Amino acid sequence: MTTTQTTPAGKTAGESGDRPYATVNPTTGRTEQEFPFLDSSEIDGVVDRAHAAFQEWRRRPVEERAAIVGRIGELMRERREELGALVTREMGKRLEEATGEAVLVSNIFRYYAENGPRFLEPRPIDVMHGEALVVNEPTGVLLAIEPWNFPLYQVSRVAAPNLVLGNAIVLKHAENNPQTALAIEQLFRDAGLPEGVYTNLFLRISDVEQVIAHPHVRGVTLTGSDRAGSSVAALAGKHLKKSVLELGGNDPFIVLDAPEVGRTVKAAAISRTMNSGQACIAAKRFIVMDDVYDDFVAGLTETFRSLQPGDPTDPSTSLGPLSSERAAAALTAQVQDAIDKGATVLAGGGRPDREGAFVEATLLADVTPEMRAYREELFGPVGVVHRVSSEEEAVRLANDTPYGLSATVFSGDTERARRVADQVESGMVWINSPSGTSPELPFGGVKQSGYGRELSELGMFEFANRRLVRTAGSRQARPADAAVAG
Repeated sequence: MTTTQTTPAGKTAGESGDRPYATVNPTTGRTEQEFPFLDSSEIDGVVDRAHAAFQEWRRRPVEERAAIVGRIGELMRERREELGALVTREMGKRLEEATGEAVLVSNIFRYYAENGPRFLEPRPIDVMHGEALVVNEPTGVLLAIEPWNFPLYQVSRVAAPNLVLGNAIVLKHAENNPQTALAIEQLFRDAGLPEGVYTNLFLRISDVEQVIAHPHVRGVTLTGSDRAGSSVAALAGKHLKKSVLELGGNDPFIVLDAPEVGRTVKAAAISRTMNSGQACIAAKRFIVMDDVYDDFVAGLTETFRSLQPGDPTDPSTSLGPLSSERAAAALTAQVQDAIDKGATVLAGGGRPDREGAFVEATLLADVTPEMRAYREELFGPVGVVHRVSSEEEAVRLANDTPYGLSATVFSGDTERARRVADQVESGMVWINSPSGTSPELPFGGVKQSGYGRELSELGMFEFANRRLVRTAGSRQARPADAAVAG
């Protein structure tokens, strides 16, 4: 499980166009520590060692694998304060949310430790003669490419089910989370995971294809932008490797009616501003019926205006920084484009006068299709409100996006909410609750939000060989009993 950190002679970090692995505190903007890239010449050896570890790991009884995964979950909970502080320092998450993320991750590992062996039991198939089973087997080494916004949680969604299944993982974490990446690897080692079963790689983007192309790598999973997903999917297809993609979202939050306006506003505000708005399943577009629009928007505007950017380690802070200055500048450009083209600013609209990667909690109205904020994902504390006059208009607007990750529908009439929810194009939909996550719930999207599912029982099988084992009965098989495939 050793992380190799050497660099090619004569090259400096970032020379290839990649951003260097570095801890840059987004609250202060200061670079605290840098880490060298893995030398391209060492990649094949790392994957070979992961494959050798896989061959031993897969032969261990599933109960042994599950016990180690369970221990990982225990250590995540025990070290939640240490890990939370590290996440806050590297990507700016409020400390309360960062320690909460570690607890969620602990629950995910525990879920698969407790349920994974049962999920993997052979499944019998009814046949006329003899016996047929589907057995669930690991496939090999997987490459995981993970983002910075939930640096513990994203890793757990891949690692927990696949380690129980018996796969090995090489993981490229985001460049701004190097110390978190190393802490995760060390925790896995401390839990008893054998050397090579999980390996952190400080990998250049330009070296990703070398890993995917390696004959021992059997699959790749990525959480990130649709642009990155398209690139990785193309490489996976080129080399005939299975891929799972969890990409961006432009999630609608539909308010059909609001018997309790305050409760609905609170849910909307939490959904949009949790993690400073840097969540793929956060509500980005509030689609509100005419008769409740004024009250809802007034309440949401007031809530947004009350959020004050501050030190994410201070318990009184309600809005932390974005992950980087680069992220803050990109989000501000999207907002300014909308303002320049006629959008109305209800709250925020700019950046506070303080150091760090902060953006004001911003609410925009009168956003039209020619504005970037209409279709692009707004990855930060910026929301858009739309007024509609019918369920049909709400559905059309909700689906007028290239994305389809999650959606939320609020109504005092649950049947009405379900009727509308059934028409929204998304991988997940939540009724009368903000979008969220839990170990037992499948996670994934449609359209440009990607494909495949993580978490739940479904997450066990994306990189499993669901192998048929057919045992003939006493009656001699006839040619008609089997189909011949080329």
